[in-house]
Amino acid sequence: MISLFAFLHHVAAFALVATLAVEFVLIRGELDARSARRLQLADLVFGLSSGVVLLVGLLRVFQFEKGAAYYFHSAPFLAKLVLFAAVGLLSIIPTREFLSWRNGLKQGHAPVLSAQKRRRLLAVMHWELVGVVLILLCAALLARGVGQFS
Repeated sequence: MISLFAFLHHVAAFALVATLAVEFVLIRGELDARSARRLQLADLVFGLSSGVVLLVGLLRVFQFEKGAAYYFHSAPFLAKLVLFAAVGLLSIIPTREFLSWRNGLKQGHAPVLSAQKRRRLLAVMHWELVGVVLILLCAALLARGVGQFS
């Protein structure tokens, strides 16, 4: 069971990274109705995979693996939680934008993004990617027992 949850956690994490990369590529291109729908779908998968990462991760902490006491005495684990929350909060910005396109897309209209709004979304996505990379660093440190405290 432990291996299954580790596998699910990793698959969801890879899906999260992949969909963030897809969003980043799509937002840089020209937006037509099709690419906008793809962005919305990628964002939905990003949100779902984030939820699975969180849920399975918490199950691993509290039910499997080394136990909550071990994890909550680890600076990299605590940093992972803070970074995960920060990436989640940042992700609200593009999600709100993508959701605002729903009515226009139903009518077949492509969304119009000003250069300023596109730059803002790209900047947010850059910070999300930075956060994910730092989460991966924290995961590696955690796996090696770095940063344990009493």
